[in-house]
Amino acid sequence: MDRSTARRVLAAGLALGVLAEILFDGPALGLNVPIAVAALLAAGWLVRRAGTAPDPLDAWLPTAALACAVAVALTGDRFLALLDTMAALAFAGASIVALAGVPVTRRSAAVVAFLAAWTFRASMVGAGAVLRLARPRDGLPGRLPAPVAPLARGLLLGIPLATIFAVLFASADPIFRRAFDDLLGLRIDLGGAPGRILFTLAGAWLAAGLLSVAANGVPPLAASSLGAAAGWQPLTRSRPLGAPEAVVILVLVDLVSGVFVALQVAYLFGGLDTLAAAGMTYSDYARRGFFELVAAACLAGGLLVALEIATARRTRSYLAAALILVGLTAVMLGSAWLRLDLYQQAYGWTELRFYVAAAIVTLGVALALGAVLLVRDRMRWLAHGLAAIGVVALLALNVLSPAAFVAERNVARVVDPSLVPPDGYAGLDTGYLGALGDDAIPVLVAALDGLDEPYRSEVAAQLHARRQELTTDPAWTSPAAWNLSRERARAALATMP
Repeated sequence: MDRSTARRVLAAGLALGVLAEILFDGPALGLNVPIAVAALLAAGWLVRRAGTAPDPLDAWLPTAALACAVAVALTGDRFLALLDTMAALAFAGASIVALAGVPVTRRSAAVVAFLAAWTFRASMVGAGAVLRLARPRDGLPGRLPAPVAPLARGLLLGIPLATIFAVLFASADPIFRRAFDDLLGLRIDLGGAPGRILFTLAGAWLAAGLLSVAANGVPPLAASSLGAAAGWQPLTRSRPLGAPEAVVILVLVDLVSGVFVALQVAYLFGGLDTLAAAGMTYSDYARRGFFELVAAACLAGGLLVALEIATARRTRSYLAAALILVGLTAVMLGSAWLRLDLYQQAYGWTELRFYVAAAIVTLGVALALGAVLLVRDRMRWLAHGLAAIGVVALLALNVLSPAAFVAERNVARVVDPSLVPPDGYAGLDTGYLGALGDDAIPVLVAALDGLDEPYRSEVAAQLHARRQELTTDPAWTSPAAWNLSRERARAALATMP
C-alpha cells in the first residue's frame, strides 16, 4: 500500500466513522444497518487494490451481507435483528477480503478460518499501519525519540479499543455510565460532543483497519482453490506490533475494565447504595447488562488472540498485563452471571436466557484454557481447544434440552410460589410455553393436573392442537420425519383425555 492509498483508506474510514455516529448514536437498529453495510461495501470497492477483481464465485457474499442487513429493517424481533446484524457484518468482512482479489468461496475451511482471523486482527490494529504509511516522510512521528515512539503507537492503538470497552460497560452498567459521562465532561460544559467524537473516532479506526484489507490484501496463501491441494502451508506471520505498544494497549483496556470491575465489587457484589449512585433500586440495577458484558468478554478474548498474532516479542510486562485482562474478564463473566441469575429469578426462564447462561459457562471454560495457554506460550493451540469446547458445549445443550428445561422451571414457579422473589413475576406465559416445541410437551402433560385455572385450560388447548397436528399432518406423520422427541411427545399426548 502506497502513501496515496493509505490516505484514501484513512479518509474513507473517517467518513464511515462520521456516518456511524449519525446512524447509530441514539437510533435503534433498523434502516441504519443496511445503509451502513452498503456504505462499507462501497468504500471497500473504492479503495481496493489496483488491478484486482473479486472472484465471480464470491459475488454472493455482498449480496448476502445486504440481504441480512435489509432483514434488520424488516424484523421487529430484537434478538433476530442482532443475529441478522452479526451475519451482515460477517458477510461484509468476507466481501472486503474478496474485494482485495483473494478468493473466499473456493477456499478450504482452514484457509477461511485464517482469513477470518487475519481480517479481525486487521480491523483491530490495521489502522495503525495505515497511519504510519500515510504520514509525511519528514513528519513529526518519524522524529519521535525512540523511548516515546512505542508509547505513542500504543496509545493510538489502545485508546479506540479502550473506548469500545467503555461504551459496552456504560451500556451495561448505569453507575459506570454516570462515571464515564462525568469523565467525558471534563468539568466543561461540552454537552455530548466528547462522547460523539470518541464514538466517531472508534468507528473510523475499525473501518480504516477493515478497509486496509481491501487495499493491501492478506498474506499469500499456498492453495488457491478447493482442488487437489485444498490445504495451506505454514505462513511466515508478519508481527507489526512491538512489546511496548502491546503493553500500552493492554494497560489502557485494563484500566477501563478495572474501573468497571471496581464498581461491580462495590455496588453489585458489595451492595452499596445504587439508588444514590444511579437513581435506581438494586434489583433494577442488577437485572440488566448481561448481553453487553458477554459481548465485552468476547471482545477481550478476541483482543488477546489478535495481540498474540501481531506482537513480535512477549515480555514479562506483556504477559502480566494480558493475565490481568484475563482476570478482569473473569469478573465480567461473574457479573454477567449474577445479573442473569437475578433476572431469571424475578421473571423466569426463556430459551434466550438459557443460551446466554450456557454462553457464559462456555466462555468461562474458554477463558481458563486461554489463561493456561497464555502462561505456557501455547496460544497456537487455542483454536483446537475452542473447537473441542464448542463440541462439548453443543452436546451438553442437546442432553439438557433447553425447551424441556425452560418449561419445567417455569411451571414449577407457578406450582410453588416460594420460588418467586417478592418483586418477581409469578404468572405463566402459556403462549410462550406452547411455542417451545416438542421437547417441552412431556413436561407440560405431566404438569397439567397441577396447574390452576385458567392456565390448565390454556395449556390443554395448545396440547390438543399439537396432538391433532402430529396425528393428521402429513409433514409430521411421514416416516421420513421420524424424530425421537416427536415420538415422545406423541406418547405423552396419547395419555390425555
